[in-house]
Amino acid sequence: MRTTAEDTRRRDGSGWWALAGFAAAVLAAALIGNLAASGAAAEYADLDRPAWSPPSWLFGPVWIALYVTIALAAWLVWRRVGFGPALAAWVVQLALNAAWTPLFFGGGRYGLAFAEIVLLWLAIGVTVLLFSRASRAAAALLLPYWAWVTFAAALNYSIWQLNS
Repeated sequence: MRTTAEDTRRRDGSGWWALAGFAAAVLAAALIGNLAASGAAAEYADLDRPAWSPPSWLFGPVWIALYVTIALAAWLVWRRVGFGPALAAWVVQLALNAAWTPLFFGGGRYGLAFAEIVLLWLAIGVTVLLFSRASRAAAALLLPYWAWVTFAAALNYSIWQLNS
C-alpha cells in the first residue's frame, strides 16, 4: 500500500496544527479589519445607503461564520495537496480581504475600496477554481464567502455613488 502525503499528515497530528495555523491567519485578517473598523457602526449609520443595505449588527455574525469556512477550506486543501498554487491563491485573497476594511472604513476611500473588492472577488473566484481541483468540499465552503463578497461589492458601489 502506498503512503501519500495526505496519509502522513493525518497520522502525524500535523493536521490539527495546520488547522490552527489557517485559523490564526484568518484571525489576523479579521483583526486587521476589526481594528480599522473601530467606530464603523456609527460611520455606517451616517452614510447614505441603499434601502437594501443590512443593519450594522449583521456583519459580525456573518463574518464569523465565513471566516470559519475560509479556514476550514484551506485546511481541507492542504490535507489533500499540501502547499501549492491553490493555497497561494488563498493567501492572496485573504490579504485582499484584510485590506478592504481599512480602505472603506479606516480611510473612507469608497471608490478605491470598490476597486479593491473587485480584485478580492476575482481572487476568490481563482481560489474556488483551484480548490475545486483538490477538494470539492473546500470549494463549496468558499461559495457563501464569494456570494457575500458579491453582495458587499454591490453595497460598496452603491455607498460610493450615494456619498460622492
